[in-house]
Amino acid sequence: MTLIRRSFLALSAALAAAAPVGSALAQQPREIKIGYALAQNSHFGAGALAWSEAVEKSTNGAFKFKHFPSSALGGERELIEGLTLGTVEAVIVSNGAVSNFVPDAGVMDVPFLFRDTPHARAVLDGKFGEDLLAKFRGRGLIALAWGEQGFRHLTNSKRPVVKPEDAKGLKIRVTENQTHITAFRQLGIAPTPMSWPEVIGALQQGIIDGQENPVSVIVSAKLWQVQKYMTLTGHVYAPMALIVSPALWGSLNDAQKKAFTDGARAGGLASRKFVDDVEKSGVEEIKSHGVAVVTDVDKAAFRAALAPAYKQFATKFGQKTLDNIAAVK
Repeated sequence: MTLIRRSFLALSAALAAAAPVGSALAQQPREIKIGYALAQNSHFGAGALAWSEAVEKSTNGAFKFKHFPSSALGGERELIEGLTLGTVEAVIVSNGAVSNFVPDAGVMDVPFLFRDTPHARAVLDGKFGEDLLAKFRGRGLIALAWGEQGFRHLTNSKRPVVKPEDAKGLKIRVTENQTHITAFRQLGIAPTPMSWPEVIGALQQGIIDGQENPVSVIVSAKLWQVQKYMTLTGHVYAPMALIVSPALWGSLNDAQKKAFTDGARAGGLASRKFVDDVEKSGVEEIKSHGVAVVTDVDKAAFRAALAPAYKQFATKFGQKTLDNIAAVK
């Protein structure tokens, strides 16, 4: 056997031996880091799990999601910034944080803008919601779907709140959201912007008196441990956005982009179901832990007290936009 022949056979054997290893490497799923603020047994977690399971299944395991719940990668602002820095590939974040990056999203934080949950969902599932998702791209973010937290309610450790006057002077944690801050200042509340990971400690130490969030968050975070009163104000509907990084999106083929988009929509629906289930039992659970729950809220008085702020919102977002949202059936 010639030297050339022996060398050829040796090379062929080496390649054959290496082939299974190469194939195995090629089949390793791509890791997708997904971050969100609350625990996995929350509406955030429900959305994230449904999203990841849908993508992993529809791509035959080409992707594997690694979950970072409970603000493990930072607060929501850090999560959104992480999408552009490359430290995270997917996030689920509240609209309160999103509006700092996509100002047009702030219109959804106008108090008492939505009549009820069906109205809010119809707006987000329609042209307005789709157009708003598209605006994220101008900010370097790829928003794929809307999820849900529910309507926000007020809690505090000082006193029951039935009418606007009762809330005056309370130090209330708000998201870093100018629309929320403007509205609360108009009501005589001292709004205190704060990242979610800091909130429990601030409530325990008396740095703030209260906070405002949907029932789903209040239950998931067990806020009855640090709050005495809850008022079912339902002052703001709170959606959340399911977003991926531009780097990830740019690396996907069309079929994979569809898988991530369809998966995000499934995640959004899963978060809504979680919220629906919690809304049915959550208030009673909160009561069972000794929290005094105010249900007879004077919402008309709150709206009247907010009249000057509504003029600012109309200037900022456009009266036509507010009217179009109100007109959705």
